[in-house]
Amino acid sequence: MRKPTLRSFNLVCLLALAACTAPPPDIEEATIADLHDRMQRGELTSEQLVSSYLERIESIDRSGPQLNSIIEINPDALLTARSLDEEWQESGPRGPMHGIPVVLKANIDTADQMHTTAGSLALADHRPDTDAFLVSQLRDAGAIILGKANLSEWANFRSSRSSSGWSSIGGQTKNPYDTARNPCGSSSGSAVSVAANLTTVAVGTETDGSVICPSGINGVVGIKPTLGLVSRTGIIPIAHSQDTAGPMARSVRDAAILLGAMTGTDPADPATQDAQSAPSDYTTNLTADGIAGKRIGVIRSYYGAGSNPYVEAILESTIESLREQGAEIVDSIEIDTTGVGDAESAVLRYEFKADLKRYLEQTDAPLKSLAEIIEFNESNKETVMPFFGQERMLSAEEKGPLTDDEYVEALETSKRVAKAGIDGVMDEHELDALIAPSNGPAWLTDHVNGDSFHVGSSSYAAVSGYPSITVPAGYIAGLPVGVSFIGRAYSEKPLIEIAYAFEQATNVRQAPEL
Repeated sequence: MRKPTLRSFNLVCLLALAACTAPPPDIEEATIADLHDRMQRGELTSEQLVSSYLERIESIDRSGPQLNSIIEINPDALLTARSLDEEWQESGPRGPMHGIPVVLKANIDTADQMHTTAGSLALADHRPDTDAFLVSQLRDAGAIILGKANLSEWANFRSSRSSSGWSSIGGQTKNPYDTARNPCGSSSGSAVSVAANLTTVAVGTETDGSVICPSGINGVVGIKPTLGLVSRTGIIPIAHSQDTAGPMARSVRDAAILLGAMTGTDPADPATQDAQSAPSDYTTNLTADGIAGKRIGVIRSYYGAGSNPYVEAILESTIESLREQGAEIVDSIEIDTTGVGDAESAVLRYEFKADLKRYLEQTDAPLKSLAEIIEFNESNKETVMPFFGQERMLSAEEKGPLTDDEYVEALETSKRVAKAGIDGVMDEHELDALIAPSNGPAWLTDHVNGDSFHVGSSSYAAVSGYPSITVPAGYIAGLPVGVSFIGRAYSEKPLIEIAYAFEQATNVRQAPEL
């Protein structure tokens, strides 16, 4: 067993290489459009941009507050940036992602010098020989893979008492708004790296809440796409019925740009066939009046509803802002999800066992099954399980094949109830979107008792496979709270238009004081 050493060694070497370039520019809160404008005017190169992020990672992520959001640096990042700078000079930019650094969650495959580990020491030496499909799309669009982000180990599907943002390789990621508090999971490092200006944008993955919650709690924009809009090939899975990657950014427009670059029809993922008619550009028609005339339904029965009066006040302020921008508000909407929770739990356990085995075998991972991973964890429990166990893995290992009646019935129940609930109320009230709080304020990180989730609404879109987007909506004692706009399948474009108009009208996001 070997813990990757690239985290520190590569950063030192890259910083030495970066010292040969001009002084790094001020890039805090810069958008993709800002950066490209400066590149076009000759005031900035992609190499300088990467250099600047590397210095911030060293001073903020490795030192200082030690946010611990980046698990590994791409040793090819500066050379790739230099090559893209030369290409810009010779033939112009490829498109809206040219020369833009992206951080990937560490469960997404890259065929380079980095590892794909899901944060687990069991996969410390795992280096797939093929890029995930979405990574190929990003490279083709001119993006620079800056590094891999820390995460909740195994995307938070190891223990029921876990601390989000902790992994046996990366340790504990911290919330940049209060480092004693939790960043939520499982795409913790992706969200924190964006919030703390350690990258321009990042990619997370979600099964239920793992893009939406960390985005909301860390004050950034996150999009959980329709299932199949983004290919699942080359991503360490939990469950194919709900898994998707999604963009995370400091602005709606940047998240929309990244989403467009990630999508595409993947022959290896049949679910992407249904998305062939989906847009490839989600930035068109982003206007300040994008809310006018829209009918938006308020979900009042979200998880933890009424438990925090400050969250309720932010929701009321959001509703008032939407009204002022010309929205018709339908308040409140009740979605019957009776039975979904138990059905979802069964589906995830069945699919985790089957899907993980398939991934491990296809990528020639050092371990080939959930049973082998469980055995590894037990044999190395002092380093792998110092705080919490592997109850979810043990429960999943007890499940049978995907032909079991229990699985078939649970899958049918979870999808039917979730889809019917959203489509039913949207048909009944002729709605363009639904809205609910994304999260409450971040809780104190607790390795003894685990996470303390109090408020959330991610399950509606997660179980149905429908899209949602979270946008910063307010702060409680300096801790960010987001609101989620949820819609029908493949309604990303109108949801993004609504979210953009709300963002422009409210301008809520504040960078953390580091």
